[in-house]
Amino acid sequence: MNMARPISRLRDERVTLAHGGGGKAMRDLIEDVFTSVFQPDGMEDQARLTVDALSEPGARLAMTTDSFVVDPVEFPGGDIGKIAVCGTVNDLAVGGARPLYLTAAFIIEEGTEVALLRRIVASMQAEADKAGVRIVTGDTKVVGRGMADKVFVTTAGVGVIPPGRQLEASLIQPGDVAIVNGVLGDHGAAIMAARGDMALSAEIPSDCAGLGHLMEDVLAVAPDARAARDATRGGVASALNEMAEAAGVAIEIEETALPIRTEVKGMCEILGLDPLYLANEGTLVLFVPADQADAALAAMRARPEGQGAVIIGKALEGQPGRVTMRTLFGGARIVDMLVGEQLPRIC
Repeated sequence: MNMARPISRLRDERVTLAHGGGGKAMRDLIEDVFTSVFQPDGMEDQARLTVDALSEPGARLAMTTDSFVVDPVEFPGGDIGKIAVCGTVNDLAVGGARPLYLTAAFIIEEGTEVALLRRIVASMQAEADKAGVRIVTGDTKVVGRGMADKVFVTTAGVGVIPPGRQLEASLIQPGDVAIVNGVLGDHGAAIMAARGDMALSAEIPSDCAGLGHLMEDVLAVAPDARAARDATRGGVASALNEMAEAAGVAIEIEETALPIRTEVKGMCEILGLDPLYLANEGTLVLFVPADQADAALAAMRARPEGQGAVIIGKALEGQPGRVTMRTLFGGARIVDMLVGEQLPRIC
């Protein structure tokens, strides 16, 4: 049954310090902007959850937390709310967990438009619905002008790892194949273009997407998958280095296999950046045994967020922790971890 939305009691167009003061103004903000959309079960200080999946012998609870401070908060392909949900869902999914519940806390700068908050909250709920998760509790704080940048979001996620499922980077073995589900660097490039301070006119949407359903489909056909990482800050290069170090293997990738848009390559050439280090918000790196690679690829390509899935390399015996790239010209170069900060405020 569809329930009519309550009549709005919030008359302010911008957030004031009174909206963080604990009184009626704060309650109006919370009820009108947040709980009217998220629909939590009650207004207690905690969510009370029933997780039937944990009753299965061997099932384990997974939990993650993350904070999001992207600038600008709205950009082509997403906003800070979409990233908050997708990023938290993906952190659970790449570890083999089925995401179930999220919490969300908001630090809001005085003067922020209420209309912006409504768009962010609507975006979060839309992504939660896609991912099959519920936003069950949260918090709001209001800070003075200049003490934040419109809005920061902190989330926590809870999921369940089914019995017998084990995804860890330490399990990667020589001969395993490295797969990505889509193009590299789109999110970092989209944020650079959206800022408008570099005279860049490229229309590059962020790759921001939840990957929980994709991971479930992959694990159904490639049950011996070793490990997965979402290639967020530091890009695919940093993710590969972390995995190589944890497994004590070498990893080699092929430059000709890397799925990078022409627009992203061009932007990186202009700015002197390497697309391997640009952030992604809907791209993961997955290692599977070679004999399950085709099945994993097919499962990814059957979903919109995995249509560009390709094999980019493999794990090798060699110097533990070293990542190299076979270049277009047949040579090889070392791909190190990101040193310093290539792009601030991207997620």
